[in-house]
Amino acid sequence: MMIGRVVGEVVCTQKFRTYDRAKILQVELLDLKGKSRHFVMSAIDLVDSGPGDKVLVCLEGQSAVDAIGVEGNPVDAVIIGVIDEIKLIEDVN
Repeated sequence: MMIGRVVGEVVCTQKFRTYDRAKILQVELLDLKGKSRHFVMSAIDLVDSGPGDKVLVCLEGQSAVDAIGVEGNPVDAVIIGVIDEIKLIEDVN
């Protein structure tokens, strides 16, 4: 999984039939400190996120397909959570 920020929306006149009602968003990937990794990708939104939201993106292949809940669908990335806060734990050693 990766952390990202929603930066745009994809408008499609036609989609694969099982994604007709799905919202597809543009997500800029971030590092753990919230800095851009300079990579933007499209992801299917499962949690009704919007512009500027920090999100959790599943990029795990079969896990992304399973998150959609419909077998045999081509998908690489899904937004599975809106992030409220990230707390990093410092190594005490």
